Amino acid sequence: MTDLITVAARRAGPGGEGSAHPGDNGPMTSVAIVTGASSGIGAATARRLAAEGFHVLAAARRTDRLAELVAKIEAAGGAATAVECDVTSDGSVARLAEAAAAAPGPVTLLVNNAGGARGLDPVESGSVGDWQWMYDVNVLGTLRVTQALLPALEASGAGTIVIVSSTAGFVVYEGGGGYSAAKHAQTAVAGTLRLELCGRPVRVVEIDPGMVKTEEFGVVRFDGDAERASAVYAGVAEPLVAEDVADCIAWCATRPHHVNVDRLVVRPLAQAAQHKVHRVT
Repeated sequence: MTDLITVAARRAGPGGEGSAHPGDNGPMTSVAIVTGASSGIGAATARRLAAEGFHVLAAARRTDRLAELVAKIEAAGGAATAVECDVTSDGSVARLAEAAAAAPGPVTLLVNNAGGARGLDPVESGSVGDWQWMYDVNVLGTLRVTQALLPALEASGAGTIVIVSSTAGFVVYEGGGGYSAAKHAQTAVAGTLRLELCGRPVRVVEIDPGMVKTEEFGVVRFDGDAERASAVYAGVAEPLVAEDVADCIAWCATRPHHVNVDRLVVRPLAQAAQHKVHRVT
């Protein structure tokens, strides 16, 4: 069986070569940090990256969920550490950076996954509070975490930043003004960062999922109304699930380091565009 830790360590260095600190006798485990890891795409990504051989720092607010996730990863033979983190808090993100500094290897991968949507109201009546929350968690959360972890990613010699945005980051739709605005901004952060890091050993990947059915995204958006959340997927035979997006993230992150997948758009077969969804009635 392939030594997964060795595989991950080889990915840590430029061009897929091994990475080790001076004086070490062999390759080290690469560390991946995943925000929003307590559920949905974040949890699926943490599990997938652990299976790929990374030591995963699973970061989120809900420590009980993180404990369950880490236990599952370890039971499957992987390695993970739970880190309580609220991406809207400067102090909390600083503590995440401290945990990364104490991790058992170079930090080669950051997955900025924490985010979400609130409300589906038109612009004229949308909640300013909801818009502020969406901007803070999606945009400023990505900014805080990226700024805090970028030194470690660059020091690894082969860093990768994955920003999980959305197809809402390049289209608009009625009722989606706040979420689309936040995701457009997040997309702008990804593109700008890629330009600014050109020539440095850190690549930037943007993942833009379309319709993904997870246990919480829609429920949060509709303030706990599970019926409204479920109606979004009514008649759609096979919407994406969290594991589909995690698969895309893992694929991009494990390409040879000279390969940068700038943007990956992923939708279910039933969704041809944001406004074009085949539903079976």
